[in-house]
Amino acid sequence: MKLAEVLRGKDQNIFKIESGDCIADAATALTEKKIGALLVEDEDGAIVGILSERDIVGGMGPHGADLHDVAVAELMTRDIIHCSPSDTVNEAMAMMTDRRIRHLPVFDGDELVGFISIGDLVKCRINEVQAEADAMRAYIAS
Repeated sequence: MKLAEVLRGKDQNIFKIESGDCIADAATALTEKKIGALLVEDEDGAIVGILSERDIVGGMGPHGADLHDVAVAELMTRDIIHCSPSDTVNEAMAMMTDRRIRHLPVFDGDELVGFISIGDLVKCRINEVQAEADAMRAYIAS
């Protein structure tokens, strides 16, 4: 299955934060929206990074436990790994596994068209496996 199909069945809200915002605002957004990562944009609206829960926890080493006023730009991941709508679920899962990440922005050329998580991909694979099992049972029963 292509990621374009996964995106069609997913809420199209892509949550973002600005690079100059503080970690307290990011943590609040992650908690309120019940998500694990935010895309980070600069003042011009360009995507410049990703801030995940893991980035925040990792920031505790150099900054200590009080991260409230630390800028998102200090903790975000700048090396953005992304995929395209034409990539398959298996390709995206392999990218995540190889790079040990759980979120991928989806770009169609230069346009951001989605943001997927490992949970989205696992849900898709579970549905595919269930459909295959149902088809096999129906075939055997006929």
